[in-house]
Amino acid sequence: MKTKKSLLLMFALALVAAACGGGSATPCDEVDITTGENGLPDLDGCEFTFAVENAYLPFNYIDAADGEAKGWDYDVFNHMGELMNFVPVYVPAAWDGMIQAVADGQFMVAGDGITITAERDEIIDFSDGYINLAQRVLVAAGNTDITSIDDLKNGDYTVATQKGTTNYEFAVSELGEDKVKAFDDFNFAIQAVISGDADASIIDETAGLGYMGANKDQVKLVGGDLTSEQLGFAFPNGSALVDVVNQGLAAMKDSGKLAEINAKFFSPDFSVTYDDIAECDEDIPVEYYPEGCDPGSEE
Repeated sequence: MKTKKSLLLMFALALVAAACGGGSATPCDEVDITTGENGLPDLDGCEFTFAVENAYLPFNYIDAADGEAKGWDYDVFNHMGELMNFVPVYVPAAWDGMIQAVADGQFMVAGDGITITAERDEIIDFSDGYINLAQRVLVAAGNTDITSIDDLKNGDYTVATQKGTTNYEFAVSELGEDKVKAFDDFNFAIQAVISGDADASIIDETAGLGYMGANKDQVKLVGGDLTSEQLGFAFPNGSALVDVVNQGLAAMKDSGKLAEINAKFFSPDFSVTYDDIAECDEDIPVEYYPEGCDPGSEE
């Protein structure tokens, strides 16, 4: 059986080969950045390694129907590559440890809807925020007992979140650790709410809207905004590529392209569910397999 480490490495190498046609393009953190005809940085066709979880709707996922990588991260960074002459090389990485991996220089940038926090900013650099973020309470559609976080504070409820996220940190700080049930995978936390194994979840509104669109009959957001934060791309400290991405984001805002992509993914119209993405496939890192999955036995 393939180990997690070897499978992840094989998949990463396959992506690199596909992105650059088997060549040996210069890494983007080693190129001399010039200015292109459009007034934006020109990176001379270099390779820009980008860490993605490929299991976090709507930011990144593998479409089970066609095997293609899709999501907000892909649309935004592919467009930036066109604007500034670089080749994105997407490398799957588990969320747990992703930020530290960026800090250690394993990736030039990471997506995955990362909340900008002062604590994280101590070990990594952030791009400008690309979308305002509010955390909300999500419950099963038929739940009429929970209408706000005050109900969670005052009642005997279990709240599901994903480990290592600001959702988890906020839930513990507001509700106490005893009320919080942490999952390795974001999808498992939401499925716990849908199945009744948990009473609610603390969730980023952007992801919550996606769930409402995909599961209109199963979940709903209740109460007002719990926090006001921003999401940003993560870089190793001191990276010259922060300014490159900031200029790309500014250009996409000015042209309306960023608003177009946001509307595509951050609205109830986004209908992709976790049942629609490939999580039991030999080309997906082992840590994303659902319970009982054995891709080697599939035809």
